Amino acid sequence: MGGATHLAKRFVISLWPLGPSSQDDQWARSHLIDGEVALWERMNNQDRRHSIGVARRVHDALGETASRPVMAAALLHDVGKIESRLGTFLRVVATLSAAVAGRETAEMWVQTSGITRRVGLYLKHPSIGADLLAMAGSDAFTQTWAREHHHLAENCSLDVDLATALRDADDD
Repeated sequence: MGGATHLAKRFVISLWPLGPSSQDDQWARSHLIDGEVALWERMNNQDRRHSIGVARRVHDALGETASRPVMAAALLHDVGKIESRLGTFLRVVATLSAAVAGRETAEMWVQTSGITRRVGLYLKHPSIGADLLAMAGSDAFTQTWAREHHHLAENCSLDVDLATALRDADDD
């Protein structure tokens, strides 16, 4: 799906405040270790619903070859967003700010305070998520996917087939 279309779809879906069903939540938790469950619980309802969709598409694409670390990567790829504490509308502002000023400005913004810092943290969610996952005891694969999930599959350090499956599932 195209970038703008994907973002527009995510925006509309994010307006629904409820979390995943209890069945979906239990399914997700079954793929996570204890430290990852603690991070999962900190994610907002919209991000958890999105991540379950990603993980289900990964499972459909890979079948039983989708290992626990791959499923955890699908479920927790956006976990770094928890540090920014931004809601839907400020996430839109952050995305537009990055489009105008460039994502590299996030490095400067995290050195400030207030909303500017939070926008910077949101833009750095891949590396923040990888660090959180490392502290939670996640597999190296799960950490790497969180860090690289915005990279093109061919620029990812992971197996290209797995990276493609994860990327395709996130773009849907």
